[in-house]
Amino acid sequence: MHISARVFKKLQAITGKPYCKIEKEDLACYAYDAITRDVFPDVVVFPENTGEVSEILTLASREKIPVVPRGSGTGTTGGSLALSGGIVLVMTRMNRIIHIDRDNFVARVEPGVITGDLHNAVEAVGLFYPPDPSSASFSTLGGNVAECAGGPRAVKYGVTRDYVLGLTAVLATGEVIKTGVQTAKGVVGYDLTRLIIGSEGTLAVVTEMTLKLLPLPGAVMTVAVVFDSMDKAAFTVTEIIRSGIIPRCVEYLDKASIACVQSYANLDLPIGAEALLIIETDGRRDAAEYDLRCLTEICRKNDCILIKTAESKEEKDALWAARKAVSPSLYMYGPDKINEDIVVPRSRIPEMVKMIETLRKDSGLTMVSFGHAGDGNIHVNIMLDKGKKGDLEKAEYVVDRIFDETLSLGGTLSGEHGVGITKLPYISKEIGQTERLLMQQIKTVFDPHNILNPGKIFG
Repeated sequence: MHISARVFKKLQAITGKPYCKIEKEDLACYAYDAITRDVFPDVVVFPENTGEVSEILTLASREKIPVVPRGSGTGTTGGSLALSGGIVLVMTRMNRIIHIDRDNFVARVEPGVITGDLHNAVEAVGLFYPPDPSSASFSTLGGNVAECAGGPRAVKYGVTRDYVLGLTAVLATGEVIKTGVQTAKGVVGYDLTRLIIGSEGTLAVVTEMTLKLLPLPGAVMTVAVVFDSMDKAAFTVTEIIRSGIIPRCVEYLDKASIACVQSYANLDLPIGAEALLIIETDGRRDAAEYDLRCLTEICRKNDCILIKTAESKEEKDALWAARKAVSPSLYMYGPDKINEDIVVPRSRIPEMVKMIETLRKDSGLTMVSFGHAGDGNIHVNIMLDKGKKGDLEKAEYVVDRIFDETLSLGGTLSGEHGVGITKLPYISKEIGQTERLLMQQIKTVFDPHNILNPGKIFG
């Protein structure tokens, strides 16, 4: 599709000329996301408010032009790629924290706010926004809502959908809707808020969010625990969850991930380190310290070889900086990466880890796993060279086997990355034909001309 000069001038009239781009070098900046596949849109626009978004979608609906909402472009499943050309609607100008209500523990924000900026703003006044994806320092809240982002703290606090009370959103036809409430309870009508959360920009464009906040925990305690086998670490995670103490997070890294961390920051880990757990507790200081003592005792009983406590904020920050650097540093193992984010019941983690290890040996490919062990969310990364004969075929076979095993263990194919385009071939493994048809009918009600992020989720 090519945008006509007439339509381009109308878009410029809506946003102003500086915020409507059609030059190839500008389009190139919005032609990819984390899967590094280039798909050029026809035009990129940067709306400033809900009214402009409404005008753009009204025009696009009338002209049958595809519209792809986009935040920072950090998605890992191709969700922000303009597969059919058309308009990429970049929401980063809408980046205001409108209000933080300290009495009612809510915040009103626009979708272009960087997640980490909201963390800092609410913590400065003694409040807490728990969702913390690894990309929090540059991902946007709108993108978090589109994908229902999670992060390490999800084991205790839940994911994005658990903190969105209400939305302002624009339908494909340009109509503005308001969903949800600003109160702790509300059961009037269907829950359109949760329907839009995680819909990957296929149902509506979110222009404002009302988010639930919590009191800021008084203390956070952090330890790194090293094991000489991945089996011991996986079994320890199960024991921790059975203990009745809910940690703030339990992250795990396998041997290959540890090598990446060591290359980023010298954590002085012992020889023989095959697995690393990062465990945190929070709350009142005495309670957080007690919980941590109980959890580290479980680690000792399961034969860990080192427990290293972060004694200062600097040590804690360095540990988390290293953890969040794992994914981008994986390219030390190969030029290409397939990144999957499966989830299994926590008690089945040891079985899943063994399956991954078997596939690694059988395929000969480098496979790296790490992630949010506390809630069963495992990030499996398959490193390969797509230019090398046979690598891609092996990797696709491995992905298929991993997905089948995940579902057989009672899991799901994606915990926080979404479907986008990379998981399209596999969605029927998890969702039945009747359920898919119902979802497609919902899509048609929201977007009768299929202009909002076409080609995603359903193909």
